[in-house]
Amino acid sequence: MSNQAKQIIFVVDDDADVRDSLKWLLESVDLNVTVFETAQRFLDGCPENAQGCILMDVRMPGMSGLSAQNQLAERRIYMPLIMISGHADVDMAVSAMTQGALTFLQKPFSDQALIDIVQQALLQDSARCHQAELISDVRVCYANLTKRERQVFEGVVAGLANQEVADHLGINRKTVEGHRANMMTKMRAGSLSELIQMSVALGLVKSYGQH
Repeated sequence: MSNQAKQIIFVVDDDADVRDSLKWLLESVDLNVTVFETAQRFLDGCPENAQGCILMDVRMPGMSGLSAQNQLAERRIYMPLIMISGHADVDMAVSAMTQGALTFLQKPFSDQALIDIVQQALLQDSARCHQAELISDVRVCYANLTKRERQVFEGVVAGLANQEVADHLGINRKTVEGHRANMMTKMRAGSLSELIQMSVALGLVKSYGQH
């Protein structure tokens, strides 16, 4: 199943008319929609690592949209958030944006404006998921390296020549060349720049020999 097919727009609003209206509108452009009447029910019902975006009212009985926004990361919910409100509230808009909301829409908004921002959010989430998959693949490859291959990996991405890596590890250059070739194959890296990007993704950027 493609990432697009997995994507769901989670609509969270205590107003049943608004929920029904948004569901109808978004489904009319072939988007998958799930609705919740409270923020708490959304937090309890949204799967971890769900894909899509969240369309949430900022003012609701019980837990507010802003309070729910504060709990998204600890619930492993990383989808873009579009906050909506029927009230002009600059402070709330600033708070939502500061906490990472994609945007803040004030009701009433045009159908096309909503669809456009939802499509933008879905593209953003698709890119996030793609990047997460790439990092996961890199971690699997790195986990398959031997200890020596990891040491060579660190030396290579630190910009050291094979002889310098050999001198640091106390082994000969030919041995380093062999480990380097194996490491590049296991990492599925076609170039040094690609290997450096993998190192950054893995959080391994540091001074060579620093552990």
